[in-house]
Amino acid sequence: MKIIQTFLAYIMLLLSVHLQGQEDKAPILFIYDASGSMWGQMEGKTKMAIASDVLSKTIQTLPENQAIGLMAYGHRKKGDCDDVEMLVSLENQNKTSIINPLSKIKPLGRTPLAKSALMAIDQLRTTNQAATIILITDGIESCDGDLCAVVTKAKASGIDFKLHIIGFGLADEDLQNLKCAAQAGEGYYYDADDTASLSNVLNEATNATVDEPAGNFSVYATKNGKAIDAFVQAYQAGTKERVTAARSYQDSAWLFLPAGEYDLEVRPIAGDVGSTTVRVTSKATSGGHQNISFDAAKFVVQTFNNKENWDATLRV
Repeated sequence: MKIIQTFLAYIMLLLSVHLQGQEDKAPILFIYDASGSMWGQMEGKTKMAIASDVLSKTIQTLPENQAIGLMAYGHRKKGDCDDVEMLVSLENQNKTSIINPLSKIKPLGRTPLAKSALMAIDQLRTTNQAATIILITDGIESCDGDLCAVVTKAKASGIDFKLHIIGFGLADEDLQNLKCAAQAGEGYYYDADDTASLSNVLNEATNATVDEPAGNFSVYATKNGKAIDAFVQAYQAGTKERVTAARSYQDSAWLFLPAGEYDLEVRPIAGDVGSTTVRVTSKATSGGHQNISFDAAKFVVQTFNNKENWDATLRV
């Protein structure tokens, strides 16, 4: 009898672990840009073709029990600021249900970012659920909306969501409102200017979900005594197994790191300064903090031979 009881207890333990692994995750809602500018060329292809292909491949990598929704704007009517449509509901767990309509979207209209976010947030308010919202756009607001104000108000009302914004080829635009909205939505603003970078940031965004615990480890990056905007990635110590990532926005970047050792790779968002990596320890009770300095100075070395300028190599 004792052997049978032990065996049953073991089976129940395995079942419990299995069920924990199958727990449903909070939905991820992709808001997809189908404005007319997505016909623009990049790497010999339209931005529409690149975005559709990369997003489809990213969706294929998501867990099987991940609920995925799809919203698009600008795909039905030219010049219509109300052209926002929920194509696939947040209850969906079928990846093909996202990929099929995604491949059929044809860019046409304008860029109602604020209205799109408001519609997504209203869905969460109605269903009383949390979600990760990932907005992909190749343009700034073109319908007089204020995306940052919409997100800030929603957060203040208690709606539980995390908003990431991916700017696809937006290097010359005024990004202040997009960055403000991402920060207000407790997410990140990502730049993507080609296929590879879009794939990388989509991978980062889909891993930094609303399901993540609150940060317990802070990283503060400075350059010449001033706080800078930096992207921080945490890896298991001595490996390339990424644990989490965060962005500082000229303040502290917060990550959740269970007790243990990690390698923090910190990369300034702007400028020509390279990344740096440090080994840190996160404590079970308090997490931790790490300052990262990119202080730098320039110096000139001039070499002479018999008082004449001389060609030489320099190692520092």
